[in-house]
Amino acid sequence: MCGILAVLGCSDDSQAKRVRVLELSRRLKHRGPDWSGLYQHGDCYLAHQRLAIVDPASGDQPLYNEDKKIVVTVNGEIYNHEQLRQLLPNHKFRTGSDCDVIAHLYEEYGEKFVEMLDGMFSFVLLDSRDNSFLVARDAIGITSLYIGWGLDGSIWISSELKGLNDECETFEAFPPGHLYSSKTGALRRWYNPPWFSESIPSTPYDPLLLRRSFENAVIKRLMTDVPFGVLLSGGLDSSLVASVTARYLAGTKAAKRWGPQLHSFCVGLEGSPDLKAGKEVADYLGTVHHEFHFSVQDGIDAIEDVIYHIETYDVTTIRASTPMFLMSRKIKSLGVKMVISGEGSDEIFGGYLYFHKAPNKEELHRETCRKIKALHQYDCLRANKATSAWGLEARVPFLDKEFIDVAMNIDPEWKMIKPDQGRMEKWILRKAFDDEEKPYLPKHILYRQKEQFSDGVGYSWIDGLKAHAELHVTDKMMRNAAHIFPHNTPTTKEAYHYRVIFERFFPQNSAMLSVPGGASVACSTATAVAWDASWSKNLDPSGRAAVGVHNSGYEKHLTNGNLTPKLVDSGPLMNGVTAPGLTIRSDFCGVSEVQLVKSIIKT
Repeated sequence: MCGILAVLGCSDDSQAKRVRVLELSRRLKHRGPDWSGLYQHGDCYLAHQRLAIVDPASGDQPLYNEDKKIVVTVNGEIYNHEQLRQLLPNHKFRTGSDCDVIAHLYEEYGEKFVEMLDGMFSFVLLDSRDNSFLVARDAIGITSLYIGWGLDGSIWISSELKGLNDECETFEAFPPGHLYSSKTGALRRWYNPPWFSESIPSTPYDPLLLRRSFENAVIKRLMTDVPFGVLLSGGLDSSLVASVTARYLAGTKAAKRWGPQLHSFCVGLEGSPDLKAGKEVADYLGTVHHEFHFSVQDGIDAIEDVIYHIETYDVTTIRASTPMFLMSRKIKSLGVKMVISGEGSDEIFGGYLYFHKAPNKEELHRETCRKIKALHQYDCLRANKATSAWGLEARVPFLDKEFIDVAMNIDPEWKMIKPDQGRMEKWILRKAFDDEEKPYLPKHILYRQKEQFSDGVGYSWIDGLKAHAELHVTDKMMRNAAHIFPHNTPTTKEAYHYRVIFERFFPQNSAMLSVPGGASVACSTATAVAWDASWSKNLDPSGRAAVGVHNSGYEKHLTNGNLTPKLVDSGPLMNGVTAPGLTIRSDFCGVSEVQLVKSIIKT
């Protein structure tokens, strides 16, 4: 991922302004440590911090058309750039960069060219012939982007809040799938798929079509001129990404350059579910596997850095971002610059455990639509910023436009979870890759129950975070929370702790408003909380909050005798030390282990 910053129409073309733009652009250097560029035309500035993935030698930005009248600063990857070049036979390209097609496409097709792009992207295009400009963001919001307005009439665009929050009177997230044109002065949604209206589809389930469309999504993301790998937690989604990548890597340009053996990466607390499952899948696929361990204290020590980079106070996002943030640093230290990851599957297929309570197929489908539309505020934000903090790029094949069209056009009756018929969450995805002749994965991995990333890295991670917040937030502080934070009032000490840190870094009102809120259980939207009356009393974003769904997982671990007296990774914390200086005690006498875990989950 790269970092882009644009200041447009600021009525100041002085050297001092140029220096200030450079200073602000450097706040994004973690996203693009390989090179910096700045183009100035009058009072318009386009800055770029480059992470070189395709054509590292000559693809520095900003990029131009032949006469340098059209200038572009881009963050992202255009996977179909070779096909698009064929549509431009009369154009001369300066670089081999995939993003080099953008300025030329604009010349030929105007702003409609955005719909031709297949990839993840945020860009600002300046046409110096009339001082007009375009801003666009990819369909789902895989790349992060913000827009702000200055008192001098300027418009600011930045990959992250920190690039503009100190200069703008107001700012907000630039909406995914939208385009802003200075000629109209308005936003326009360019991405209009059939599912966006939330109408109920009726196409029969075709497992081979689903499989092929996902394989195509993975294959196109093997476009790279630098070392890469896959994130492999051992859950269904990351395991399918790894399996398909390993199966089709041989024969690609990436394999010829870097070798045919795939590298995989996993992070977790010692003994966590993800580490065990990740290694098993890696052994099965024959990847070069890298396993990173962290302690609860390591994660707690990184929380402030995580909030600064992720730019949110959302509890679920911070819980999951921290292990990913730590892992990304380790991955980058090995010389890897790009990873393929499994975000988006749960939103598309109704994979979160709370979907067990979906009352009917119509409600399930509408919830998946709401979840996909909100991805840019949660998992996409996490995957983009946690990796970009260390100059690492994350690609997400489940969020391929063509794959989403196929998956969201399936009659949602096939996505309904029906244990009595042997259909667990994401059954249609599992079934599509259940190949007896050429297995993609071992059966028990293919049908492993959903674990949220913040749970799978080790259950004591979340319990440790809660215990840490207890040390920093008093009951008296919580009683005043609604007065201190009237918007998105924190309802737990953990949420309060994160909010204080966030507002220290980003004190502006617009920053506070950029973070979503509302009731949620096990990652649900506020609408889905109504599916189960008991959920309104147990609003916890952890997957463990889906009481009655995930309990069986805890019972299995405990009755197998895997309960340990320290960091408990197979269930909530009991009688143990979470980390140096953090002692948590629970004195429940005469209660069975299973009853104890259930009582903790319910409270």
